[in-house]
Amino acid sequence: MLNTPRARRGMVTAPHHLAAQAGLSVLKDGGNAVEATIAMAACLAAVYPHMTGLGGDGFWLIAEPGREPVAIDACGAAGSRVDVSLYRRAGLDTVPWRGGLAANSVAGTVSGWQTALEYAEGWTGKALPLSRLLEDAIFHAESGYAVTNSQHHLTVAKLSELVTAPGFAQRFLMDGAAPAEGAELRQPELAHTLRRLAADGLDGFYRGDLAADIAKDLADVGSPLVAADLAAHRAQIRKALAAQLSCGRAYNFPPPTQGLASLMILALFDRLGVSEGESFAHVHGLVEATKQAFLVRDKVVGDPAYMAESAETWLETARLDQLAGRIDMKAALPWPAPPSGGDTTWMGAIDAKGRSVSFIQSIYFEFGSGVVLPRTGLVWQNRGASFRVAEDGWNALKPGRKPFHTLNPAMAVLKDGRSMVYGTMGGEGQPQTQSALFTRHVLFGQPLQQAITAPRWLLGRTWGEDSVTLKLEDRFAPDLVQGLRDAGHQVEILPAFSSTMGHAGAIVRHPDGWMEGATDPRSDGAAAGY
Repeated sequence: MLNTPRARRGMVTAPHHLAAQAGLSVLKDGGNAVEATIAMAACLAAVYPHMTGLGGDGFWLIAEPGREPVAIDACGAAGSRVDVSLYRRAGLDTVPWRGGLAANSVAGTVSGWQTALEYAEGWTGKALPLSRLLEDAIFHAESGYAVTNSQHHLTVAKLSELVTAPGFAQRFLMDGAAPAEGAELRQPELAHTLRRLAADGLDGFYRGDLAADIAKDLADVGSPLVAADLAAHRAQIRKALAAQLSCGRAYNFPPPTQGLASLMILALFDRLGVSEGESFAHVHGLVEATKQAFLVRDKVVGDPAYMAESAETWLETARLDQLAGRIDMKAALPWPAPPSGGDTTWMGAIDAKGRSVSFIQSIYFEFGSGVVLPRTGLVWQNRGASFRVAEDGWNALKPGRKPFHTLNPAMAVLKDGRSMVYGTMGGEGQPQTQSALFTRHVLFGQPLQQAITAPRWLLGRTWGEDSVTLKLEDRFAPDLVQGLRDAGHQVEILPAFSSTMGHAGAIVRHPDGWMEGATDPRSDGAAAGY
């Protein structure tokens, strides 16, 4: 993919083409950017279940022209019965990745949909009904969808972990094996749950008859979550995190996400004076900025209720100047640091009025905990597997505590009048892919689609891999690769267009109203406008 689609009345992008079409059709029916995003998010649960679903968490950045973005935190906390003793009684020193005990935190994403709709009330004369927003998702879950290449390969790769998770084999295997690419799968229980939400309202996920069924499902699969945990959950509207750059103002999500790291990378790189894209200085500078940002992230970021200092203090000029001064533009800082992984979907929308959404939704690992709830068809996340089974310290497990999240949706308002929403899946790679996309397009003038298609790098691991090398796709120039090795980077070469590098997307709105959209050739996505 090299050509960038352009449109004036609205633009969406999502990592599956059917989700992008669902969002575009909502815009065409008079819906706004928030409504289009919900249609895409629901559709992805039906056609991209290995990546996302209603059983996960979500984070929103929503902006109106001339106003600061707002953040919606739809992160679920550990249940009231989820503590260190629960796992120690089971003979565990860590939270397992799969199964009922991995499903230990409330799924917050549906509460974020509701809060986003409430925030956007009044944007249009008449809001579209929920039944319209969920229409495509219901159809694909009920009538069937074609299994993608990524679902097939990830199911094969993780089958030994997933096959024993309650409900997984019955829903996502065929004759005990991973379904082939193109095979037709249905999710009738999920379709029924979506119909109930459309009829009774999104709050029913947490309170009411549907919530009671979800709680029964969770008990049946061995999850420690109870009905009271669902009822206690609410999404929160929060202030977006911001960093001032020479080219404009960049926004991301505050803790418990790693949005701080994404902003720090851009702010540190901005101080390095790099003038040429795709050069050694470009890649090396971003990798070294990533290291400095990750050292801070791994030290301070978590549930904000437990943080000793605010994330904003790390975006102050003096602190950024000090950290930038530690970057050696000729030599690599020794690495690794503790890595993290995960599977996610990012999507974006901008409507005709210039109202924009950057949204990310995740069940953490591929298929989350692997648990499929029997009555409701929900694939439940394993985000709480990131907790440390310890009484104190960073990300220590406590009832009601929010887990650290790799998720971070991004936005920017540039000095030249353009606005931008962008993001990616990919755990540890999310801030790195964001920085590659942003610098290539905004600082060095690459067309938007080319900036996403171009070869990427990743320091550390993602998608459950243990390797913490500097991974490069094999399309980089040989002299650049050798220069990185000579500087002390432990380079590992991956195939072209590797899914390890995430599934990115972006939309840019120009001052004259024209929009550009881009999607990742590493995904099954599309950018669509009209």
